[in-house]
This record gives sequence, structure tokens and C-alpha cells, in this order.
Amino acid sequence: MNSTLSNLQISVLEMYKRDKGQVLFDKVCEHLNLLEKDYFAVTFRDVENQKVLSRSEVKRVAWNFSFNVKFYPPEPALLSEDITRYYLCLQLRDDIVSGRLPCSFATHTVLGSYSVQSELGDYDPDEYGSDYVSEFRFAPHQTKEMEEKIMDLHKNYKGMTPAEAEMHFLENVKKLSMYGVDLHHAKDSEGVEIMLGVCSSGLLIYRDRLRINRFAWPKVLKISYKRNNFYVKIRPGEFEQFESTIGFKLPNHRAAKRLWKVCVEHHTFFRLVSPETPPKKFLTLGSKFRYSGRTQAQTRRASSQIVRPAPYFERSTSKRYTMSRSLDGGFTIGFKLPNHRAAKRLWKVCVEHHTFFRSVEVPVLLYVCCVLCSVVIMVCISTGWFVQRLRLRSSSHWVLSSATAAELRLRPDGPVPRSSVRRRTSSVRPASATRCHG
Repeated sequence: MNSTLSNLQISVLEMYKRDKGQVLFDKVCEHLNLLEKDYFAVTFRDVENQKVLSRSEVKRVAWNFSFNVKFYPPEPALLSEDITRYYLCLQLRDDIVSGRLPCSFATHTVLGSYSVQSELGDYDPDEYGSDYVSEFRFAPHQTKEMEEKIMDLHKNYKGMTPAEAEMHFLENVKKLSMYGVDLHHAKDSEGVEIMLGVCSSGLLIYRDRLRINRFAWPKVLKISYKRNNFYVKIRPGEFEQFESTIGFKLPNHRAAKRLWKVCVEHHTFFRLVSPETPPKKFLTLGSKFRYSGRTQAQTRRASSQIVRPAPYFERSTSKRYTMSRSLDGGFTIGFKLPNHRAAKRLWKVCVEHHTFFRSVEVPVLLYVCCVLCSVVIMVCISTGWFVQRLRLRSSSHWVLSSATAAELRLRPDGPVPRSSVRRRTSSVRPASATRCHG
């Protein structure tokens, strides 16, 4: 069973078919030497890139699990170990490059400079060239101007350790408005497309990438769902007497249930001291789902009791992209494959797919041209056009008489008599009427 670690590394873990997801999660954390594991989770996504919830849904698709951050800590500095902050940085870098965490140009340059310092260390003019950061990915739409600004900032970080660079990275990224927000597609009561975001502080509503409303967890009395509808009951305000319920329409029942579970987990983890115990009644109405892990308060208490020395770990090299600008204004992106055979195999597959799916007009035109040329040649041969052209050729051509042909048949290896070859006159006569002058 393959498990993607922070979207960068791949490890093979042996699992049994009947093992629960908690067993896989514990093995991944043990493999990573990670103790503050309550902020992370092993997720499973379907073909629509949505998190799968039930065991029946897992059976219908391939088993592709990923190790991701589940609860983004509001204060990363309160994490006890550097290794926890490192894996949090890996997740955030992936969120930024993929566009899930939008940033401004200035923020991209600052965060990119700290990422380079964490991975490469101090700037060395003898070791690095003028464009040594062009192989890194810092933003969905990276520009040359951004890379130059990142290099200028990186030169000022001399003496900064990788752990310090990652701490500065987290201190800047936590200020972003979309930090730690889990987005879900929905529609409001008027049918307008919106996005519902769940984070540590509450429930957020976005329209056209702008936040239009916010429901903090202390203001939320109840969250529920019915079919594909999601409801939020709000506590009355200072000048209000009655509670208000706001409804949203999700794409389907599964999406509504998924959003409800995410809200329950975030509210329990960030707001409660300890998780609620599930009801023990024999007959209960509604879902029995409760968040069963440790809360943030319990996690912080457990982290403060860690007595082991700081674990040693190697910071993995991020994926590199070699990019060069061509003369026509485009870009050429290079990738490194395991060996020459793999590169050749990939090239052949690309050529075959491009020819099959894209090159439709060229083979058809070539076929039509070949057919037309064949028809023209057949018509010319049938009308004797080629024969007439041969007879009307210039008189400067040398011809062979019939007598010479007879001599060649009798003496295939003998020389041709000079008298048998003559210069053709301007008059046109059939070859059979040519006389031999011996």
C-alpha cells in the first residue's frame, strides 16, 4: 500500500486488508518519527478529489492515501518540535504552489526566500549562478521578476538555520486570510454560487474569492444537514431576541455530510478541552459520529511532556523544474527521469498520443495528395502524354540504334562500336526505322 508523505515522498508500508485507517496512520507517523501527530491525518480521495468517508466508498476505487495536515495550528510557534513544523511547511508550500492558498506578489517573494534558505542554506556566489532559484516552484504563476526578488532577499539571510527559516516562514504564512481554510462548494438561499470555508476560528462564507460573512464558533449553536442541505443555527445578537437558522445547498448528500463532519471535527479540536463522549442510548436520532481524537488543548499538554532530544531528520530536496526561454517567447521545461530508457519510453508515448489525438488534418491531407497524384499519373500514361514528351526531347541526346541492341544481346560483355552510336537528327522518326551505318 503506497502512502504519499506530505505530497513529496513515497513510502511502501505493509498492511492487511482488514486493518483500520488508524493502523495505517500510526505506521506513517512512526515512519516519520512524528510525535505531535494530532494535527495530521491520512486522507483518501475519490475521482472527484473529494475526501471519502465510508468504508463502502473505499471499496469502489483504487486505494491511494495521502498524508496531509488536517488541523492547521493558529500559532505554529507553539509546536514543540522542529520536525512537526517542517512537515507543516511542506504542506503549506504545496498549498501555495497549487493555488489553494492564494498570496500576493510580496508574500510569494518573502515565503520563497525562506524556503530557499531552508533548503540551500546561505547564499554562496561561487556555488550558485545568477538564476539558481529558477528550478524551484514558489507560485502557480511564477515570473522572472519574482525570482530576482527572492534571490535579493535570500542574500540577506546569512547565518540563518533551516529551523529558523521555517519558523519565519510559518509566522508569515499564518497571517494569510485563507490559512487553514477547508473550502466546500455550495449555494445560498438565492442559488448564488458560494464557498463555505471551515477553519480554527469558525465558518466562513466566500463569494468570488471575497469573504462576505463569518460565523465564529462561539456564535454557532448547532450545525446539521438533511439530504443535500446544510443548516447553521446562530446565537441571537446583542439586539436580537430569537435564534436564526441559515441554510445552504450542497451538490449532493455526500457533500453535505462531509461538510458537517469537518465542522464537528474542527469545532471539537479547537474549542473543546476534551472530546464529547458518544451517546450510550439504544435508540438515538441523528448521526452517532463524534470526533474521537485528542483536542488541541490535550495535544499541547502532551507536547509539553516530550522529553526526547530533538530528533535528527533530513530535509528532502523539493521537486526541481529546469526551465529555459526559447526564441519564440515560449518556455521549455525539463524533467529528469531515472535513466535513458525511461526518457525514451516517455518520449515515444508522448509522440504516439499527440499523433493519435491531435494530428488529424495532416494525415488526411497527405492521403488526399497521394491519391490525386496517382490519378494524374494514370491519366497521363493512358493518353500517351509521356511518350510524346519523350519523342519531342532535344536533339542533343544520344540514342542507341537497333543494330547496337542486337550486338549487345550477342556480346553482353563486349564494347559498343563507335559507329553504332550516332547523333540524333532533328527529324523525329520511330526507333525501328533507324538505319545502321557500318
